Amino acid sequence: MAQTWEAKTVQHTKQQDACAPDHGSARGTDPGGAHGSDSGPCRPRWAERKADEGPGKYAFLPWLLMGMGAFSNVIEGKTGNPWLAGLGLLAFNSVYITVVWTSFNPRLRHSRRPLYALGVLTAITFAIALGFGGDWFLFFPLLSLASGTVRALRGKKLAAWLIALSGAAGYLTGWHNGGPGAFGVGYGTFLSGTVTATVLSLFDTIQELNTTRQELARSAVEKERLRFSRDLHDLLGHTLSVVVVKAEAVRRLAPRNLDAALAQAADIEAVGRQALTEIREAVSGYREGSLSTELDRARSVLEAAGIEPVVRQAGPPLPPQAGALLGWVVREGVTNAVRHSGATHCEISVHADEERVRLTLTDDGRGPGGSGAGGTGLKGLTERLAAAGGTLRSGPDGRRGFRVTAELPVGTGDMAGAEEPR
Repeated sequence: MAQTWEAKTVQHTKQQDACAPDHGSARGTDPGGAHGSDSGPCRPRWAERKADEGPGKYAFLPWLLMGMGAFSNVIEGKTGNPWLAGLGLLAFNSVYITVVWTSFNPRLRHSRRPLYALGVLTAITFAIALGFGGDWFLFFPLLSLASGTVRALRGKKLAAWLIALSGAAGYLTGWHNGGPGAFGVGYGTFLSGTVTATVLSLFDTIQELNTTRQELARSAVEKERLRFSRDLHDLLGHTLSVVVVKAEAVRRLAPRNLDAALAQAADIEAVGRQALTEIREAVSGYREGSLSTELDRARSVLEAAGIEPVVRQAGPPLPPQAGALLGWVVREGVTNAVRHSGATHCEISVHADEERVRLTLTDDGRGPGGSGAGGTGLKGLTERLAAAGGTLRSGPDGRRGFRVTAELPVGTGDMAGAEEPR
């Protein structure tokens, strides 16, 4: 208990020291001290409101001081029926605060309660202005100010309301007071509501933009996570399959052909080093694929797995982005053929022309089985190719075997969307 009390005492003392005024700053030697800035841990909570949140409900309370003239007349007895005038003043202030409070309440601002309160405030304003005249007509600008806070009146409805209200205020002021001050009351009524609604609408728009920016940031993070999960699946799935196949080849070759077994072991080391490099590049987001490299790897992996590879390629050279995407298709298709199909023959065909490129991967096995065309890797590739304007189809090839077909536009303009956001 004593240690806890001492810890709290030390913490409280530190807070007091942090909030204590800097006497050097008071003398002007430290303009950035406690008196030179209102930021820091000692800033009051009411001052922590963000700048882009706009004025709050408390910002509309000082405007009630416009009724000080009417209040002074009531106190000095210059107004007939002072008790009735006092009740009218109290009713106006109470309902004005109700309108503002409900308009800023997140649960009530979009309901009809602010409108009902505004209707009551309008009736009170006309009653006290016509009943007592003089300074009481200044409550019309306050009514307009409260109208600007009601979100249900935004747009054309608010414009029509303010025009009618300012016209009525100016006309009644001129009729009751004989002309002087009519324009000022009417103009002030229209201006106060218009400025209030404009400012609040502006800050509402800023809030919506901030919310949209946060949603876009979250979406970008989710896309990056999806990209990384796809790359990691493709990289590790393929690499581990290659390692397993070559390790099995080492086990088979070691008793009868040590040199061939050592060559397969060296391939395992090379594949592991390459996998480390690709994973680092995937984490950094700068990995570039190559179709020719993937075709060479596919031939090596298929031969090590005992599957006869046939690779055919025709057409002009492909743009880097198209080659990278088709390289992923080759990697995933060969991985599925080695791990799931039980095939003895696999054919990879690439045909390109000036507009499109088509890649077909066919084996004579039983297909990927449970993971099939709906596997994680093929699903991810389908999404990638669709983003680049291409297609990917996979399924059984006749009575026996499995076929994966990918098509892409060759033009670099069409491939602009191939890369996911980094």
